[in-house]
Amino acid sequence: MNVRLAYGQGHLPVEFPEGRTTVIEPSHRPALADERAALLAALERPIGAAPLAERLKPGAKIVVLFTDITRATPNHRLIPWLLAYLEEKGVRREQVTLLNQLGTHRPNTRAELEQMLTPEVVAGWRVVNHEPDNLDACVALGVTRTGAPALVNRIAVEADVRILTGFIEPHFFAGFSGGPKALMPGVAHVSTVMSNHGAHHLASPQATFGICEGNPLWEELRDISLRVGPSFLVNVTLDDHRAITGVFAGDLVEAHRAGRESVRASAMQKVSGPFEVVVTTNSGYPLDMNLYQGVKGVSAAARIVAPGGTIILAAECREGIPGGSPFDRLLREGGSPEEILALLATPGFQRPEQWQAQIQALVQRRATVLLHSSMPDAAVRAAHLVPCPDIAAAVARALDQAGPRSRVAVLPQGPLTIPYLA
Repeated sequence: MNVRLAYGQGHLPVEFPEGRTTVIEPSHRPALADERAALLAALERPIGAAPLAERLKPGAKIVVLFTDITRATPNHRLIPWLLAYLEEKGVRREQVTLLNQLGTHRPNTRAELEQMLTPEVVAGWRVVNHEPDNLDACVALGVTRTGAPALVNRIAVEADVRILTGFIEPHFFAGFSGGPKALMPGVAHVSTVMSNHGAHHLASPQATFGICEGNPLWEELRDISLRVGPSFLVNVTLDDHRAITGVFAGDLVEAHRAGRESVRASAMQKVSGPFEVVVTTNSGYPLDMNLYQGVKGVSAAARIVAPGGTIILAAECREGIPGGSPFDRLLREGGSPEEILALLATPGFQRPEQWQAQIQALVQRRATVLLHSSMPDAAVRAAHLVPCPDIAAAVARALDQAGPRSRVAVLPQGPLTIPYLA
């Protein structure tokens, strides 16, 4: 049977064996007939909050937080519609700052911002990249549970009106994306993110797909986000073509809860037992633009792979690991997945982006991980993964080794589908 895997900005067709292949995808949700009308209606009739217009006082400083280049949020539609709404309500352009939720990622270039927001928005409005390494760009709001300063971007903290945009999908250790993640880690200082994303939190069994309340990592980022003050949430849900299926606006906590429950009903898919082979993606571009993001797809596959099984990730990785990033340096610092875990267990050891390396290494305790990508084989091996030039051939070999009753599961949309064992 032929299955089209999300890969880069297109699809990768792969032949899988008939009778031994299970394809696992989200339940269908229809796209909205009129996305813009749905957005405007949500702003006027929000969840758990007064309409956005009531917050727009004359002269108010307004910040609109938007997701960066690694996220699939349709910013090029949402942001122009939202800005037009603000202008219709009498807001002047000089009142507004658009703040990029970089987290600990690299700053986006002007060309990328124009791609994300449209050239008209970049030319006509103030657009700012968050600076995760700049202490002066942040304000302290207490401390994290480990005692680290809880530092959040000054523009966001000092605004009179905060509008948090983004989209909701399952997240491999925060439960779901969207919601408070716009502020923390979206515009938090790297030291605060490292504290929240530390090994102590990731070791919790509750720090996984689909769990927010009861997840110590998510509860902390929620609490830090609430310290900033009232924020107005504008989150969307998407189908696999990036069309909007729902708009969830209003109170930060209540609107996010409504949105994530909608995603849960679609994304969480029950399976009867583990598979010897699991083929996954990272849901295509932009999430598969580098290997750092690709750990999410691997983590989704790990939920249903049999111990000692094989995971194959198809992720384009047009930016590589990326080379020279903290994630890349940590992978090279540890000579194997076990060495990386030993480093992370060393008292006082901390590295930016260590959370991604920790989860990759933990998955590799359970399964062999292969990578089909545009990366050179040497770079794949340096990341402690096995190059996979031919997915169909690799699946056939793995099934032969596992025996005649072995099976393969395929996640064509990667972490947009979260399988779980019954």
